[in-house]
Amino acid sequence: MVPHLTTALTGPLAELEARILSASATIEHWLRGQWQEHEPPIYGSVDLRNSGFKLAPVDTNLFPGGFNNLNPQFMPLCVQAAMAAIEKICPNARNLLLIPENHTRNVFYLQNVVRLQTIFRQAGLNVRIGSLLPDIDRPTKVEVPDHPPLLLEPLVRRGSRLGLADFDPCTILLNNDLSAGVPEILRGLDEQFVLPPLHAGWATRRKSRHFAAYDRVAQEFAELIGIDPWLVNPY
Repeated sequence: MVPHLTTALTGPLAELEARILSASATIEHWLRGQWQEHEPPIYGSVDLRNSGFKLAPVDTNLFPGGFNNLNPQFMPLCVQAAMAAIEKICPNARNLLLIPENHTRNVFYLQNVVRLQTIFRQAGLNVRIGSLLPDIDRPTKVEVPDHPPLLLEPLVRRGSRLGLADFDPCTILLNNDLSAGVPEILRGLDEQFVLPPLHAGWATRRKSRHFAAYDRVAQEFAELIGIDPWLVNPY
């Protein structure tokens, strides 16, 4: 099952789009091989720019905050993808701790957290939300328009494990890009899966290194379907 985007365009396909569609089987086979060779991040979002004759990513976010913008029709696919990802990483996972950004006044971001929590709950996990905010020192409800309130709870560190007062997760899902650095409470969690890993945060990650790696991928992809790599490269 593959999502199909709706579009207002009804004219003939642009050359690049036609080339990609005609090579779809080859591309899918190549992608499967890449996923076997390289472990993909548990989630991510890509900002694409499409001029019609050129299609290229200009930004990649490993801590995506736009799940509230997903088409509701895609929810079954999201749940299926979440189940597959968790099963691969921690097959016996039951409890997942979600650590969001500190944007408690950003309504759209809070809606994103609600949607993310819903996806993993429907994937069969107990999902609770732990906050890095120092003023969250007790379970606190935060109102979210058109949704039930979010319950934010203070994090509790026990040795090399992180959880809540009455909640011990095997997996910790970060929806916080760590742009301010890695908090001490997140370091040294050797007994739990932390996803994405701490080194994926903006405190250590560099866009220059990201696009250098993407340049190599674009070259290989272009050779695969017989196009100029400039057509899928932002530079």
